Amino acid sequence: MVVERSDDSRWIVVDGRRWRAEDPALEPATAARLRSHLGRARSAVRAAEDDAARRRARDRVQLAKEGLGERGTAWWELEPPERAARAAERLARLDDAAG
Repeated sequence: MVVERSDDSRWIVVDGRRWRAEDPALEPATAARLRSHLGRARSAVRAAEDDAARRRARDRVQLAKEGLGERGTAWWELEPPERAARAAERLARLDDAAG
């Protein structure tokens, strides 16, 4: 799979589809933890045995992607402190959800 990045680093292109890129200003440790939560949440979506479990897992996917800047307000439209606060808040919520 070839992943291309736009000149402004706001987008990646995978198989001809454009996707919002992860916020490049995130602290590496924070981004890694958010990606870890994202992977586990995606696995939980696939493994969900009922609608309630699937909904909880999808909510976790949403939180992780918002924390990474891939969903919600575009990261380039926020000031750096707002971006960091969003990532930290989503990470705290994901940590709480993971128990």
